[in-house]
Amino acid sequence: MIKSLKSAISHLGLCNGALYLLGRAMEAVSGGRCYLIRYYLVAQPVPNPFVPVCRPSENDRVLEVDRQNPIVEAFPRPNAVIQARFEKGLVCLAATSKQTFSGFLWFARGAYDEDEVHCRFVLANPDTMVWDFDVYVEPQFRLGRTFARLWDAANEQFSSIGIQWSVSRISAFNQQSLQSHQRLGIRRLDTLTFVCLGGLQIGFMSCSPYLSICTNGLNRPIVVIDSLDPLK
Repeated sequence: MIKSLKSAISHLGLCNGALYLLGRAMEAVSGGRCYLIRYYLVAQPVPNPFVPVCRPSENDRVLEVDRQNPIVEAFPRPNAVIQARFEKGLVCLAATSKQTFSGFLWFARGAYDEDEVHCRFVLANPDTMVWDFDVYVEPQFRLGRTFARLWDAANEQFSSIGIQWSVSRISAFNQQSLQSHQRLGIRRLDTLTFVCLGGLQIGFMSCSPYLSICTNGLNRPIVVIDSLDPLK
C-alpha cells in the first residue's frame, strides 16, 4: 500500500495521487458501484490562420464520417453509444492508415452531456467555442502521427468557421493525456471531482455550481464554460 501511494504521488502529485488510490479502493470494495472521478476542464487554442503540423499523406487520411460509413464498425465503443452520438448531432473525425482505422476525435457544438458522470457542459459562446471529447488512437499507431493528424483536421475545420477555442475535460489521473494536450498549448480552466456511490453522485467543483447532489441522474449539474479572451 505504501509503495502504491508513493508511486501515485510521484506520478500525479500529492492530492491527485491520494484521490486516485481512494477511487481505486472504493471500486474494489464496492465491486465497481462506487468510484471517484476527477477532471480538469481545459481550453485548447485553435490556430488562425490554420497551419498544418503534418504533411499530406496518401496512406494516412482523416475524414468526417456519419453512421453509414463502414469504418464505424471498427470503432472501439459499443454500437449503441456510437449511434446515440450521431443521433445527437455530434461530429466524428475518423483517421485511417492504409485504409485501416487508426483513431477518431469527436466534437459537439453548444453543449455536451457527459456520459461518464451525470453532468452537462454548456458553451457560453458556441460561435467561437466547441467541445471535443473521446480523442482515441489505436495502440499500434500511438507512436506515429495519427494524434497530430486528427488535430490538424479538427483545427482546419474549426478555423474555417471562426472557432477560437476547443474545450474539453481530461482526467486528472491520466498523465499521458495531460502531457499530450499540454504540447497543444491548453489553458487549464477548472477542476471537477465527482464521488459516485451507487445512484448517488456528489460533485465538488471550482466553478459554479461548486457543489451538486445528483440522485439516479436527476438534478445533474450544469457547468457553463464562459467566453474566453480572444486569441492574440
